[in-house]
Amino acid sequence: MKTACVILAAGLGKRMNSSVPKVLHRICGITMIRSVIDTAQKLNPEKIVVVAGKHIELMKDSIGSKDVTFALQEEPKGTGHAVSCARDALSRFKGDIVILNGDTPLVGPVTIKKFLRLHRKDGNVLSVLSFAADKPDNYGRVIRNGSGCLVSVVEDKDAGPAQKAIREVNSGVYAIKSDILYLLDAIKINRSKNEYYLTDIVAEAFARGLRTAAYCIGTEEEFMGINTKEELHTASCLMKKRVIHTWIDKGVNFLDADSVSIDADVAIGKDTTIYPNVHLEGRTRIGDGATIYPNVRIRNSIVGSGVAVKDSTVIEDSRVGDRASVGPFAHIRPGSEIGVDARVGNFVELKKAVIGKGSKASHLSYLGDAKIGKGVNIGAGTITCNYDGVKKHLTIIADGVFVGSDSQLVAPVRVGKGAYIGAGSTITKDVPPWALAIGRAEQKTIRDWARKRKLRVRGQKSKG
Repeated sequence: MKTACVILAAGLGKRMNSSVPKVLHRICGITMIRSVIDTAQKLNPEKIVVVAGKHIELMKDSIGSKDVTFALQEEPKGTGHAVSCARDALSRFKGDIVILNGDTPLVGPVTIKKFLRLHRKDGNVLSVLSFAADKPDNYGRVIRNGSGCLVSVVEDKDAGPAQKAIREVNSGVYAIKSDILYLLDAIKINRSKNEYYLTDIVAEAFARGLRTAAYCIGTEEEFMGINTKEELHTASCLMKKRVIHTWIDKGVNFLDADSVSIDADVAIGKDTTIYPNVHLEGRTRIGDGATIYPNVRIRNSIVGSGVAVKDSTVIEDSRVGDRASVGPFAHIRPGSEIGVDARVGNFVELKKAVIGKGSKASHLSYLGDAKIGKGVNIGAGTITCNYDGVKKHLTIIADGVFVGSDSQLVAPVRVGKGAYIGAGSTITKDVPPWALAIGRAEQKTIRDWARKRKLRVRGQKSKG
């Protein structure tokens, strides 16, 4: 049996108090709509249709997936109207349509797959996924007859006292046979809200003797809708716990999981140890057996196996080779690459710099727009002077070079293999292989100068 998914995402989200469309707010590094699409894709659907409103172009840019079709709901006329807007995109589809909501980012594929199996096993034309709510206010109540069969779903504001006492509520997830979409045309407008409620399709189906059912298999946590920033924060905390426990189950060690933040797209190898207050963002990849020390932030970067990222280090859009050491207090800016067994130490900043295998820049250096070979030693206080006020220029340091402390390499400049740069040098010209380059002003020493100055100052004070 074929499956299609329709995701309702046209809500304006006025209560979010934000210029950002509601479903484009982020939870664990990904947008809410992206989280729901990820769940939908795990159902292996033939088609995914996202119904969007006036922010449709923003959503297209955000999702950027060729596997998603968009349908425009020009006016916000309710959930029933929103599904109708997707009908053209589903005109050739035959099978089961799963309807999801773009503002329920915690919904997972396990529950939806179970729901879909029950729907098909019982031969229903329409099924509703329900759950028992501790506080059913604001949820549509699932109404059953004396035999337990699904009769209708009544919205909270339309429910009578007896119906309000019902705790089984609608999650907003439906499975509908494609050949009964014509029932959408029978839904009457709710005059108080001037909207067409998708929930009304249940009563229409039951009245026509079609087979319907509600399956109470969800949880309130999984199907919580996000309408405010407070609810977004709550959902983010819940997803964060899910993400961290997933990596614990896969063999990652956490010293204080509550203080750690890991985005949904991050991947971590087994036996890696994560210290407190670590933030792993974007599409970061961490290898096996790495150690990430406290107060580290890594974004969209690849960190190899056996790497040590020491305290208070920032790594962005860069690569770190196996067994390398970075930090403490290092800043690895975008476009940098640290080789296998390399060492980048405290208060070192890299920017579009390639550090070769086994090379070391142990402390207090800025290396920007630099290509550094294997086995190079960069002394403390070394700077690549890469910017001339108009353009950035490249510094190339070949294998085996020794750069003495407090040196400035004024780009564009090339230092040949095995060369030595004397400490305190300013290098403005290329250095041949195996050469010694020293670029210092000649030192002058004036004997007894300090003593004479001291006596002169004393004499001036005594006269005063």
